[in-house]
Amino acid sequence: MRILRADQFDPSSFKTTPIQAGNEIEQRVDDIIAAVRSRGDAALTEYARKFDRAELSSLVVTDEEIEAAFAACPASLVRTIEKARDNIEAFHKNQKRTSFTVSEKAGVMLGQRIIPLKRVGIYVPGGTASYPSTVLMNAIPPHIAGVKEIIMTTPPSADGSIAPAILCAAKIAGVTKIIKAGGAQAVAALAYGTESVPAVDKIVGPGNVYVATAKRRVYGTVDIDMIAGPSEILVISDGNSNPAHIAADLLSQAEHDKMASAILVTDSEPLALAVQQQVELQLARLPRNEIARVSIEDNGKIILVKDMKEAVAIANGIAPEHLELCVDEPFALMGMVESAGSVFLGRNAPEALGDYWAGPNHTLPTSGTARFSSPLSVDDFVKKSQFIYYSREALEQAKDDIVSFAKVEGLDAHANSVAIRFGEEL
Repeated sequence: MRILRADQFDPSSFKTTPIQAGNEIEQRVDDIIAAVRSRGDAALTEYARKFDRAELSSLVVTDEEIEAAFAACPASLVRTIEKARDNIEAFHKNQKRTSFTVSEKAGVMLGQRIIPLKRVGIYVPGGTASYPSTVLMNAIPPHIAGVKEIIMTTPPSADGSIAPAILCAAKIAGVTKIIKAGGAQAVAALAYGTESVPAVDKIVGPGNVYVATAKRRVYGTVDIDMIAGPSEILVISDGNSNPAHIAADLLSQAEHDKMASAILVTDSEPLALAVQQQVELQLARLPRNEIARVSIEDNGKIILVKDMKEAVAIANGIAPEHLELCVDEPFALMGMVESAGSVFLGRNAPEALGDYWAGPNHTLPTSGTARFSSPLSVDDFVKKSQFIYYSREALEQAKDDIVSFAKVEGLDAHANSVAIRFGEEL
């Protein structure tokens, strides 16, 4: 990892890029979406054969397949998934909003209703990877929000099966229907519906460039969560941290993707040198060494600062997905943090704690978007509707002001819609 002085680094120039597609991929995605819209399940079955090498007799996962998944999963894993579910539920239940009514003036009632989305879709990557944590983080918030139907899509293996851990997590998290489909075709099916896949109101979940491009294309027909960029971690540490621990935390994100970024910001040169050495030692032992090494060499940095105030200023400029405050007084620094997806406080809160266990969501803003956006939450699965009630007497008291306002804007019909109720047609 390169070591830089703070004056050699410009935080505003450091932004990872959300997944981008070239014209060729965009055209392929458009063709896939058009095929799914016109041919429904038949197109999904053909794409499963083409891309997943799977011959499917049915796109829908059966109850028998879910029962077999629980039989195949070790009981200890099922218990772990259930405990993680409990932690995630306990945290997200605090995010529930309630409707409200305001009636401070005679004859006036105003309010806001919180209405769950009717149906949402979650995309879960498959193939060689198996991410039951993704299922939990994306399915539990809509379940708490009151969404009645949660449709999950995930690509099948060549034998037509879904990883048992994925199916167990889906059942435990409250998913109501599971579809064997991946890629852009799954996104298209969720957005427009097929014979087996009901059209949803919103699509969430990570995926490759085809999934990200399809989500961009269908946005407007449905809502989406975000277009995520490569994973990011920024660690702020004083000189009292164990360099092996810091290196391990940096590599926990570097192993995700060759484009992932791992940054240490510290006021201790001895720690910087020790972490640099530890990263090399640990890289040699990582099974995903090839991916992590490219990430570290291309995007990894250690930045030396004069103090913690400068360290936080750099973090705020980057707005990282994950921010670790490995310092003696992490809560003192937290109040200075303005932009970060999720903040991990102290020396015993590694980023992996948030990925799997603690409860806050691990679907986080990337590519600097933590400046203006938030982690996935219960709020993402509800909509708000306002209501207004005025009695005749209350409207009469407001009549002249409304008419005056409307006329200033040159909207006489607006003014007339109030005046006419009181025999003052304009």
